[in-house]
Amino acid sequence: MSDYIIKVENLVKKFGGLAAVDNISFSVAPGEIFGFLGPNGAGKTTTINILCTLTKPTSGRATIDGLDVVRQQNQVRQLIGLVFQDPSLDERLSGLQNMRFHGLVYSVPASVREQRIEQLLRMVELWDKRHNEVRTYSGGMKRRLELARGLLHHPKVLFLDEPTLGLDPQTRSRIWEYILELRQREGTTIFLTTHYMDEADKATRIAIIDYGKLIAMDTPEKLKKMVGKDIISVKTDDNEKAAAEIRLRYQIEARHDGDGLCFEVANGEEFLPIFIREFSTRILGVSLRRPSLDDAFLKLTGREIREEEVSDTFKAMLRQHGRRMRR
Repeated sequence: MSDYIIKVENLVKKFGGLAAVDNISFSVAPGEIFGFLGPNGAGKTTTINILCTLTKPTSGRATIDGLDVVRQQNQVRQLIGLVFQDPSLDERLSGLQNMRFHGLVYSVPASVREQRIEQLLRMVELWDKRHNEVRTYSGGMKRRLELARGLLHHPKVLFLDEPTLGLDPQTRSRIWEYILELRQREGTTIFLTTHYMDEADKATRIAIIDYGKLIAMDTPEKLKKMVGKDIISVKTDDNEKAAAEIRLRYQIEARHDGDGLCFEVANGEEFLPIFIREFSTRILGVSLRRPSLDDAFLKLTGREIREEEVSDTFKAMLRQHGRRMRR
């Protein structure tokens, strides 16, 4: 048995002269929660499309459980589950009908299909709503149904593209309870993209991609340590003047952060009282915190992670995939 369930080797995808994915390599072990992060246009959606057999690479190779994603597409599709950022449910059907249709598309044996559907709908607390049309579901209920649907054929790898985007904190928390329970119970490998850094913190490892290149890959804690210093956030009555004073007095470049400034220092607890006492620009508010994944991401990419417009292509490809599977 291979040490890796996902293996990517020198993967390249070009659109004309643009390399959306530029010679990246990485591996994912069975049972990992693997976070895949990047700014807009970084190449992560293209990479996921390749892994999910929705587009072909220009060069390089990728395998899922030893199966080539180009030459063995149908076998790969039976091993993976997909939960997209944008809704891909048929809202004219009931929750139960959506589940049954997915079971037919993925050839889940009739002898176990209904039992699995009931088990999963109970797990995501939708069994009592199974006969209701999906258009009557709340956003959180739809995400839970999509998660249950993605698990119906017992995938070895579950791809989650922004699984909780736009949901309230309580619903996000419940969905993550289901995901973590699934991983613990069945050893499912989770391949995750998210803009919520508290979700990324749950990953075993994180890969950061930018301009098509893989620029860092490590555990969340080790990525945070790359920042190395404590973060001071300060709001003043003149941020431009404050930035100039920080540069002159401490030889530190402060960056704009919302309506204030932030900068990095060693031994922040010792630095902060001195800073407050001797700083001449009027301070309206100040705080100290340890480095976060947001800070690591910003340091590595120079950009903040933002919500993306994804998945119109993804959804179209899923519909095409469904038609192929039904033939």
